[in-house]
Amino acid sequence: MYPLTIGLAIENRDLWEQTQACLGALPFRIIVQHQDVGDVSNFLDRLERMRPDVVLVDISGWREPLEGLVSSIRAVTGDPMIIALNTAADPSAILSSLRAGINEYLFPPLEEPLRRALEKRSAERSRKRDGATKGSGKSMAFVSAKGGCGATTLVTHVAQELGRQNLKVLLADLDLDAGMVGFITKTKSVFSLLDAVNNIHRLDISYWKAIVSNGIPNVEILSSPLALATKAQPKDEQIRHVLAFARPHYDWTLVDLGRSLSRMAMAALEETDEVCLITTLEVPALHQSKQIIQTLLDTGYGKSRIRMVLNRAPKRLDITPNELEKMLGVPIFAMVPNDYPELYETYAEGRMLNPGSELGKQMAKLAAKLASIKEDAAESSGGGTPKKKFSLFG
Repeated sequence: MYPLTIGLAIENRDLWEQTQACLGALPFRIIVQHQDVGDVSNFLDRLERMRPDVVLVDISGWREPLEGLVSSIRAVTGDPMIIALNTAADPSAILSSLRAGINEYLFPPLEEPLRRALEKRSAERSRKRDGATKGSGKSMAFVSAKGGCGATTLVTHVAQELGRQNLKVLLADLDLDAGMVGFITKTKSVFSLLDAVNNIHRLDISYWKAIVSNGIPNVEILSSPLALATKAQPKDEQIRHVLAFARPHYDWTLVDLGRSLSRMAMAALEETDEVCLITTLEVPALHQSKQIIQTLLDTGYGKSRIRMVLNRAPKRLDITPNELEKMLGVPIFAMVPNDYPELYETYAEGRMLNPGSELGKQMAKLAAKLASIKEDAAESSGGGTPKKKFSLFG
């Protein structure tokens, strides 16, 4: 259900109580509460700052033409759904409301008709969002089977490689426990995921550009907040809303979910096309991988959407890939070799892997395979060497 934001201007006590009772049972957020309908100027100021999706207005005591009120609301908030509330089904009030451009006219008992109206609006917004994202960039989440498997290292270097192919990439750090994307990419942003989720009511492209940072060419980074323990945890619908908003603006959205599957990670996966599960050959990591895969399958996440990556693979495996696949229940999508000295030197020097290094080349291969990048022979002038042309979706 699309997470609507709601503004209220209700003076009648009975209408106020019925509205609050209905909204309390729905997953929507009230961001403006105003109980003096006569104080229009203050109400409009608050609407302009908060810009809710739906505005509920008590017209039971309103004596001015409704056209003026409706035009004023739309002037400061764009195109919200406006619902008029009255104490009775007054035919003249219903007619004037419709002529003024009000979307719905409701009267007690409010619970069922108000719930239906809001759910209808939510469905409309969901369809609009789905239409906007259809054919847009892809999204992929990275999750470690357990701490230390290397999901953050892989997702940051995959993002770097996709950026090198002139693709527009969002790298979102949703690891609220460690949040190491900022450290690896050396981003200096003072803003974070919390700034996005706490300002959903004003989330537009100009605000978005102010909170993301550019630590890597062609890659914009949404950092994890510092000291989250002192702040409120984001809600599931807020995470879904932020990812749904961001996706149409990028060729690729890459999300670092940290280790294992949290409640928030499951919410994020609802807005991603695929999940890249990172494991090592350690027994605890393989055990956790199997648990995560089963959880994903039990919740309806298709096996074809799971990309199993074996990180820090030794030159000689004590177990064959086929045996691993049989044990885990999904194919091994890729294996990244172990090169701890190279990675240690890279981080000690405060930089990312050199794309020309052996491990850097392996990261490039992983990115190409994940993104289904193919090299096609392009026409070359003067009979020279054909150029490499990259295709995002094959």
